[in-house]
Amino acid sequence: MPQVEIVIGGRSFEVACQPGEEPYLRSAAAMLDAEASSLSEHMGRMPEGKMLLMAGLLLADKTTGLEERLRESEARAAELEARVKAGPERIEIPVEVPVEVRVEVPVIPAEVRELFAEVADEADALSHAVRQLLPEAAREPAPTT
Repeated sequence: MPQVEIVIGGRSFEVACQPGEEPYLRSAAAMLDAEASSLSEHMGRMPEGKMLLMAGLLLADKTTGLEERLRESEARAAELEARVKAGPERIEIPVEVPVEVRVEVPVIPAEVRELFAEVADEADALSHAVRQLLPEAAREPAPTT
């Protein structure tokens, strides 16, 4: 079993751990040392047992706060996952309302309509006159209108 030397609050300790756990032990010891060093700066030198107890309590307090935040975050994540699985309460689809389209149909004035009717009558009369001038064989029956 490997032995790791750690320093907490300026004091050295030999600690045994399982093979492969050395980096985790050093990391935990660094956290405990940071708390113990902070205590020593504020309270001065104190017995080893009391320093380790106070540093452990400070870390436990931080851990408790983090665990509470973790529980809240997990509950919020579960709530959001449930909402996503249930689907949205309503789906809003943006619909573009067409702009009012105004189609203007030009109105042909009565005078123009009358002129067109007169032109059509004259064209019909001219067509009839031309047919009369053609030899009998070239004449086709006049269309009925």
